Amino acid sequence: MLSIEEMIFQKKHWRVEKMVSYGFQNVKNRYVYETPFLNGDFKAILSVTPDGNVQGQVIDEMNGEEYAQIRQKGACGEYVQEVRHSYEALLMQIAKACCDEKLFVSDQANRLARCMKEIYNVEPDFPWAKEKRYHSYGTFRHPRSGKWFALLMNVERKVLDKNQDHTMVDVINLKLDKKREEEIHRIPGVYPAYHMNHKTWISVILNETISDETILALIKSSFEMTK
Repeated sequence: MLSIEEMIFQKKHWRVEKMVSYGFQNVKNRYVYETPFLNGDFKAILSVTPDGNVQGQVIDEMNGEEYAQIRQKGACGEYVQEVRHSYEALLMQIAKACCDEKLFVSDQANRLARCMKEIYNVEPDFPWAKEKRYHSYGTFRHPRSGKWFALLMNVERKVLDKNQDHTMVDVINLKLDKKREEEIHRIPGVYPAYHMNHKTWISVILNETISDETILALIKSSFEMTK
């Protein structure tokens, strides 16, 4: 399950110059920001690593301890909800001031999206943008046929490896070239398609396991099969 900070910042790119202007301090190779919120009853401490990983703490100023209730799934009392919503609003304000928007979570997914724009003049659409679970799923359509040749998703690793790994990863679903089926399935990082027909689609993990060049070749094949 994603943390509050991961939910808000997962598709954001931090801009150091904006962070410094906003009030972040460089502390031991991290950028740290502290601010009171909710009438000064709480303090938020945000820490951002050079590669964009975010950690946050909410401190109850009454006792100086971390207010862990906002992270407890079963804690849904009115006051806890008020603190949680106020903290989320603060993080969204920081994101708007200090970050650029990204289409997808991983660097590799964003690089490939740029390549598809440059090569095929195709940009993703997000048909499930209003649905919480699927809002980040982007589809790429062939400009002539209108058929999907790629579907890019952020999913739990367990749906690929069939285990209990809840780590979130980007994957791209592509049409499978049946003539090269065995060869393609031997590539580490290629899986039977998640959420689609295993016989005609594959899922490719986007965590730098497979080179951009190899994935772009699979994308080209998928594109050509959807003319």
